[in-house]
Amino acid sequence: MNIAKVLDAKGLACPMPIVKTKKAINELQSGEVLEIHTTDKGAKNDLAAWAKSGGHELVKYDEENDILKFWIKKG
Repeated sequence: MNIAKVLDAKGLACPMPIVKTKKAINELQSGEVLEIHTTDKGAKNDLAAWAKSGGHELVKYDEENDILKFWIKKG
């Protein structure tokens, strides 16, 4: 998977991970992948729902050492 950009949203509470994700994905071209790192447990549902509603694809989700990682492909 080719990552176009990595967003560090660790330590931010809702809704900031979504706000920063939206800003970062707007800088990408269609088909590019944004990798997001966050510690906000609510982001799991929030980012999945946001990606779907925005026409993007949540390619992968992973959790390691209390850090949630998401890979979203811009639609």
